[in-house]
Formats: sequence, structure tokens, C-alpha cells
Amino acid sequence: MAVPSGDQKPESYYVGVDVGTGSVRAALVDQRGTLVAFAEQPINQWEPQFNHHEQSSEDIWAACCVVTKKVVQGIDLNQIRGLGFDATCSLVVLDKQFRPLPVNHEGNSHQNIIMWLDHRAVSQVHRINETKHSILQYVGGVMSVEMQAPKLLWLKENLRETCWDKAGHFFDLPDFLSWKATGVTARSLCSLVCKWTYLAEEGWDDSFWKMVGLEDLIADNYSKIGNQVLPPGASLGNGLTPEAAKDLGLPAGIAVAASLIDAHAGGLGVIGADVRGYGLACEEQPVTSRLAVICGTSSCHMGIDHMVQGHAAFPELQAKATARCQSVYAYLNSHLDLIKKAQPVGFLTVDLHVWPDFHGNRSPLADLTLKGMVTGLKLSQDLDDLAILYLATIQAIAFGTRLIIEAMEAAGHSISTLFLCGGLSKNPLFVKMHADITGMPVVLSQEVESVLVGAAILGACASGDFSSVQEAMARMSKVGKVVFPRHEDKRYYDKKYQVFLKLVEHQKEYAAIMKGD
Repeated sequence: MAVPSGDQKPESYYVGVDVGTGSVRAALVDQRGTLVAFAEQPINQWEPQFNHHEQSSEDIWAACCVVTKKVVQGIDLNQIRGLGFDATCSLVVLDKQFRPLPVNHEGNSHQNIIMWLDHRAVSQVHRINETKHSILQYVGGVMSVEMQAPKLLWLKENLRETCWDKAGHFFDLPDFLSWKATGVTARSLCSLVCKWTYLAEEGWDDSFWKMVGLEDLIADNYSKIGNQVLPPGASLGNGLTPEAAKDLGLPAGIAVAASLIDAHAGGLGVIGADVRGYGLACEEQPVTSRLAVICGTSSCHMGIDHMVQGHAAFPELQAKATARCQSVYAYLNSHLDLIKKAQPVGFLTVDLHVWPDFHGNRSPLADLTLKGMVTGLKLSQDLDDLAILYLATIQAIAFGTRLIIEAMEAAGHSISTLFLCGGLSKNPLFVKMHADITGMPVVLSQEVESVLVGAAILGACASGDFSSVQEAMARMSKVGKVVFPRHEDKRYYDKKYQVFLKLVEHQKEYAAIMKGD
């Protein structure tokens, strides 16, 4: 690390903590948005029943402590100015003394989090959607089973004595973390608007909670689900409490920011970058012409892993990739280059088409009954087949992005450029397919770990070192490279997209046939 000369003021650092589905990650980030140190720690998940997915808030906090201590090793703690958290939209349940409560029939209070991907509240979300309450227009017209209201209703209806009646606090996971760090129960506008039906201007809508049978939450000015709401990046209370400071290995009193949902932190880390000099349309357009695509667990990894690992040729692929010291995906990418011959690689899937919603569709259809589909299977099961199936799955995810963009444009948005981040943005095939299939340039940030940069930007904002989130974004996120679409392949992808839309149309027809008399 460079030693500052006498006239320079010492470097300022910010800590970003990102709680994903399977691990907690932390980074030490400088004022230019460069990662100086990184650490990762796995976290536990339980599935006590099919579609019930649970975690532990104590386990997650302990993992946060491990990673923050690691990233600040050897750093002068006086140079650390702020701390920001992001996390998945999982539901944390605590009693009136802030102790964990069980979210399961087994009564295991250690497991006090209903995870974001938990689909136990199917009948509850169905009833909520049947109310046709006006608030639903703010969540895309229909509520997803992954939002918090159906999960709260499930707890009330299924765990009345052991959980619901004892509950004092229902937190979104990002807000739990900022409470744990500061002792302040204020919620972030981000979580409450996206997952809890809070409206930025009007606040909570009493009539909604009464209509869905959760009128008990209105009591005491909504104290159980939050009545002090702050914008992301706002500084909380008196900063880091002495107790949390000891846990995390950070100085007491440093600024702690109101949090963000994990994907939104990724958006913060990429979307504000200065794009001058790349010839992009969005340079002259408002920031709303940019769409951040966060390629993490929820959007894609699960579907791709599911298709690749379930294939008969997977053991052979693993062995060959290991022999080459490559990841299986790097190996598949080079294998596709080998078999594509003279044509563009994307043309290998001319008769293989995938609909990738193995776990239902969240956006833009919000239909949890949808399943995955593959058409064009053959009898051979060799490595070529696996590679082409992998390609078709990646293309399907990109067609899903195109479907979301079209839904946004139909609602009056105007998108010209994609900003990609998250694990899969490191995969050049995934990036190329997004450019070719959407017909839009894809901007990759210089710092691959954009989500962590986003969390650190929150801490930087809370510290007062920047005047606004926008200023911190402009200073701390940078363009790494831009991938432009191959327009000469447009006609091929337009045809594949027509097939993609037909797949879901047909799936709904099949379901209707099977439901019929």
C-alpha cells in the first residue's frame, strides 16, 4: 500500500458487506471505488419441508463479523469512514426483546428467517392478489409469493402461538443488519417499497393490511414492521455501537448507512459510471435510459447449474475442466468455440429452445406456477449436447431480460444501454448473448464486484465524504469494457425470441387443457 507523502491526507476507506443467498462477502473499498481487500464466508440454509427455505440471523451476523475482521487486517482503523450493508430480501423474525423466533413447525428458533426464495405462502399470495387492492399496481399488478405480506400472513395462519403472537419485530434482512450495527430500528425505503407495499409519499396503507387480514400490524403506528423510514445511504443514529464495533473489528461511532437490497446495491455500483468516450447513446440521455442487470443467484445461476449438473455428460465435463484447471463454464465456452465451425456460436441452438423458469417467474410475469421447458432434445448425451444445452439456457436468460425490457418500454420507459454486474457478468458468453439478443450495448464495470462497491458507496455517503449518492456513484464506479451487439445476427435472434414467447404461451395452454373437464 502506498505511504502518503507529508502533504497528502491519508486515504479514506469504506467497508461494504453483501449478504447473498449462500455466503456473506465483505470488501474494503477506497474513495476511487477500488477493492483493496475481499473476504467471503458461507452461511447455512435449511429446507425443513419442500419450498420452505430458512436461515439464521445469528449465523448471518457471525459470518458478517468474520469477513469484516478479515478485510480490515493491517489497516489503520482511523482511515475507515463508513459501513454499508446490502442483503437478500429475506424475512427476519424477532420477539419484543429482539430474540430469534421460529419460522417453522419444528419450533427451532435458531431458524428465524424465511428466505427470499421460499414459496410456502402460495395460497396466501393468491388471496392477496384476489383482493385487487390498488396498492398492487405498485408491485407490477400482481404480488409475487417472494414478497413479505404473503409470508407474514402465512406466519399468522400457521404459527400463531409459537411465532406470530410473540413477534415484536419483522425486519427485511438488510434492515436487520443495519439495526444490529447501530441499534436503530429505522428501515430503508428500498426494502419497504420493493417488498412490503410501503409508498414513498403516502407511507403505509391501512386499508391494504385490513383487507388481507393483517390489521394487527397497524397497531402502535406499525412499530413491528417500521415507522421510521430513511433513504438508502442516510446515516443511522450515532453510527456503529461499541458492541457491534467489537463484533466487527471496526471503530465504534463510524457512520453506518441505511441499507439496500443486494441487487440494488449492484445497480448502485455500476449504473452511475462516467461513460464518456465509448460512443454510447446513454451518454447524452438521463440515467433512466440505463438498465442495471444483476446476474446473481436468483436470476440465473440456479437455472444454468441445474441444466449443466443434471446432464449425463457432467462428470466428463468436470474431469476435463479440472485437468485444464478451468471452471466448467470456461471449459464449455471454449468447447462451443470448437464445435461452432464457421457460423456464429449462437446459431448452434437453431433447433434447441429453453424456457428457463424452473422456479416460477418473478418478473415481468410474476407467475410462480411456471416451470422450465426444453424443446429439441435428441438421443445423444455427449459433451457437445451439454455445451449446446448450456448455450440455449444462457440465451433463454437473455431472452428473459429482453422480455423485461419490452414490458418496461410498454410502461413508458426508454432503455438504451445495459449495465451488467454480478457473478455471471464474468462469463463472456453470457455477456455477448445479452448484447446480441437485446440489441443493446452492454457496459461492464472495471470492478467486477459491483455489489460490494454499491454497499461501500452507501457507507461513503453516510460518512459525509460525498454530498450525495449520485456524487459517490460517479466517483466510485468506472467502466471496464463495453460489448456491442452483432446486428447482423438480429434476424436469427428475433426468430428465437418468437419461439421463446410461444413456449410460455403453450405452457399455459397445456395447463388449461389439464384443468379442463
